[in-house]
Amino acid sequence: MKTAAIIQARMGSTRLPGKVLKRLCDKTVLAHVISRVQNCPLVDEVIVATTTSEEDNAIVLEAEKYKAKWFRGSEHDVLERYYLAAKEYGIEVIIRITSDCPLFDPAILFDLLSYFQDETTQGLRIDYLSNTLNRTYPIGLDAEVFTFEALEEAFLRASQPYEREHVTPYIYQHPLIFSLHNQSNDEDLSSYRWTLDTKEDFQFIQVIYEALYRHNCLFTTDEILDFLTENPELIKINSHIKQKQLGE
Repeated sequence: MKTAAIIQARMGSTRLPGKVLKRLCDKTVLAHVISRVQNCPLVDEVIVATTTSEEDNAIVLEAEKYKAKWFRGSEHDVLERYYLAAKEYGIEVIIRITSDCPLFDPAILFDLLSYFQDETTQGLRIDYLSNTLNRTYPIGLDAEVFTFEALEEAFLRASQPYEREHVTPYIYQHPLIFSLHNQSNDEDLSSYRWTLDTKEDFQFIQVIYEALYRHNCLFTTDEILDFLTENPELIKINSHIKQKQLGE
C-alpha cells in the first residue's frame, strides 16, 4: 500500500512578519519538519498540503527545494484539502503531520507505521491509528495514520466546521464506525509542550535547536529530554500555554 505523509502547512503557522518563513538555525521550520518526516524509511512520499492563497507560494517553493511533493487546496476546509491531495497522489495510507512540529521524531512514526503494517498484514482492521487518543507523548510529536477509505468517509459525512478544519475528528469521534487504535509511550510525557503556536513556543524551540542541532544530523526525543533534565528552567518558557481545543 502506498503510504504518504501529508504535512499541513500555512504561512500563518510558519512565518515571521513580512511573509518570511520562520527559521531555526540553518533551515526554515517547514524544512526541518519535511526532513524529519523524510527520515522515516516506511514513508513512501512526503506531500506538503497548503492553500491556494498567493501568500503560500513560499511554502510550495520550500517543498520543492526539499524534494517534497505539494498540493494546494481550500484554506478553511482542510479535510477536503487532505482528501483531494490523497486522491491526486493515489495514497492508500495517509499520515497527518502539521508544520508546527519541528521537534517531530521520525522514530515515533516508524513505530506507528510498523504496528500498522504488521497488524493489518495479520488481518487486524485499523482505520485510524495515532499517539493522541490517549496522550502520553509531548504535544508536538503528534502523528495520525489512517486509511483512504476512512478519510473518504469523513470527507463525505463530516458537517461540523471543526470536523472540516481539523481533518480527523469525524473519524476518532465515531468509534462505532471506525476501528480506532492508539499507541502509548512507556512514560507519560504529555505535560511537555513542544509545538509551535506562540512566541513562547518559538523561544523554547529555538533554545533546543541552538543547543542540539547539527547540520544534517537529527537529534532525538531522548536527547531533548536529557537536555531538559539538565536545564529544567527551560520548561517554564511555555509551560503556561494552554493547547487550543476543537472549535477554538
